[in-house]
Amino acid sequence: MTRPVIVGLTGQSGAGKSTVSFIFVMNGYFVIDCDRLTHGLLVPGTECSTALEKRFPQFFDDGVLNRRKAAPALFSDKALLERYNSVIFPFITDEINRRIEAAFSAGKEYIMLDAPTLFEAGADKICDVIVSCIADTEVRLERITERDCISREDALKRFASQHDDAFFREHSDYIIENNEDICTAEETADRIAKEIKERQNGKS
Repeated sequence: MTRPVIVGLTGQSGAGKSTVSFIFVMNGYFVIDCDRLTHGLLVPGTECSTALEKRFPQFFDDGVLNRRKAAPALFSDKALLERYNSVIFPFITDEINRRIEAAFSAGKEYIMLDAPTLFEAGADKICDVIVSCIADTEVRLERITERDCISREDALKRFASQHDDAFFREHSDYIIENNEDICTAEETADRIAKEIKERQNGKS
């Protein structure tokens, strides 16, 4: 294989991407967690953190990004969010490419980008296959408010900043509707993980 197969995993908040990512790991995929990657880029003193603080000092306390302060403001103002993303996304893209190269050099042939903002960052352009997770609004609200300890109002603001079901259906190769029990999502993810490898190997 002259290059790795890149699978993009994205979708709506609370739609079960973590569950799907784990199943792909169990199927031999190397997963790049873009949320964790981003947290690393935002360590105080890094080039990315410094650039953000220069543009958005209101979100920083003594050089540290205050996510509880930033999130409500960003999710309430689309233009502000776009300006914020225009600063951070180039750093994320560079780091993703670096990690892909390192993983492939280490012998990883199937790589998954677990990226909530896959499309927004333009990372979908480097993917061979895109898998998106979606779920009903009320299901996601229950999950998100419990998981992140935020109000329904804040959760809905977050949802409003994301793409809807129709967008993901139109721009994805596979859709996982995660409204039922976790076993159903795991079975679907397992089937998709195997099918992608089979197709890449010319077996279907």
